[in-house]
Amino acid sequence: MTFENAGALVTGAGSGLGRAIACRLAKDGAKVVVSDIDEGGGAATVDAITAVGGNASFIQADVSDVESVESLIVGSVEYLGGIDLAVNNAGIAHTPGDLHELPIAEWDAVMGVDLRGTFLCMRGELAHMVGAGHGKIVNMASNAGTKNAPGMPAYTAAKHGVVGLTKNAALQYARRNIQVNAVGPGTILTEGIVAFGADQQEEWAGLIPVGRMGTPEEVAAAVAYLLSDEAGFVTGHTLLIDGGLMWD
Repeated sequence: MTFENAGALVTGAGSGLGRAIACRLAKDGAKVVVSDIDEGGGAATVDAITAVGGNASFIQADVSDVESVESLIVGSVEYLGGIDLAVNNAGIAHTPGDLHELPIAEWDAVMGVDLRGTFLCMRGELAHMVGAGHGKIVNMASNAGTKNAPGMPAYTAAKHGVVGLTKNAALQYARRNIQVNAVGPGTILTEGIVAFGADQQEEWAGLIPVGRMGTPEEVAAAVAYLLSDEAGFVTGHTLLIDGGLMWD
């Protein structure tokens, strides 16, 4: 796959899946806007890309804030010359527990970043893509967007919402040469998972039918496929990357 001369925006790219996705797109030739609320993490991702000859720039943004997202879109178009590819990856989770004990502030925070943030970014990206006459978007859902994540009511609801937004936009914009898909990762070996230690990692890996956790690079490869011309007949789809956990 190659993305030569393509401009790509990746949110939540300061660490984890977002960083892996940004690095993969840059490796395949895209010019990348790395966006995150964390300036240090975003700068580190840009450094990782430019150190191997890639092209990237950091734009700080809070995806839950309208004005911040509007500035992100304007800045991205200015740097990239146009947004051809967009990956709406920014997201947060919350402390597991029963719904009746979930603090309203945590519900609002997860909905604000995971669902509202995806909507706001799509709104800006699609407005640009309609004018340009083409574009491809991949939203970060989760296998929790198609099944239940026990003890995670806000996260489950938000990711189901992301899947719904993806389907709706895919059909709305299909005849305008714009594809909208999503990926649904399961348990992926990111920095957050590593922090739990080897014993917890082994326990989680044992729950997955293939017997291991996924890697950020495997998620990035799936995103790259959905953004490529090879997936030109794919839209409205949520590609699960969870080692069979959905079907267990």
